[in-house]
Amino acid sequence: MFSLFRSKSAAVDTALVDQLIAFVRGTGLEVREAPTPADTFLPGLLIEQGQLVVDRRRLRYPGDILHEAGHLAVVPAAERAGLGSNIAHYRTESEAQGDEIAAQLWSYAAILAIGLPATVVFHSEGYHGHSEWLTGSYASGVYPGLPLLVWMGLTTAESFPQMTRWLRA
Repeated sequence: MFSLFRSKSAAVDTALVDQLIAFVRGTGLEVREAPTPADTFLPGLLIEQGQLVVDRRRLRYPGDILHEAGHLAVVPAAERAGLGSNIAHYRTESEAQGDEIAAQLWSYAAILAIGLPATVVFHSEGYHGHSEWLTGSYASGVYPGLPLLVWMGLTTAESFPQMTRWLRA
């Protein structure tokens, strides 16, 4: 069994991280493993020039890999390569808010496609204390953000949580 998160001194679950990175790469997103600064928004993760940078030494919550990948996935392809660590600097406020909701739902579809529990992504230390609400809503078929994913051409209302494609054109 895998660990959903680790303490600052514990080792990250290598098999889980490998599985998540392989999935993200399989969507067509680029993932690079490299050291990250200590002050990244999510420990051990960074978006740089449209790539997801993963630092296993600093990574605390492996499921955050999917959330950050979701941010890259829902941004228009023409803008993706230019994204840096603070996506909000590259998007309008309303786009950034929509992207957050869409990235959350994208990561939920991703974790289901992988076959792991939603709590891998929606761990108790994330989402401003709303992880349980999000997983409960999703499990009951209530999908905030679904109209955005449909509008982006990533899924249909009838087929979600199956995705038509993983990256926005």
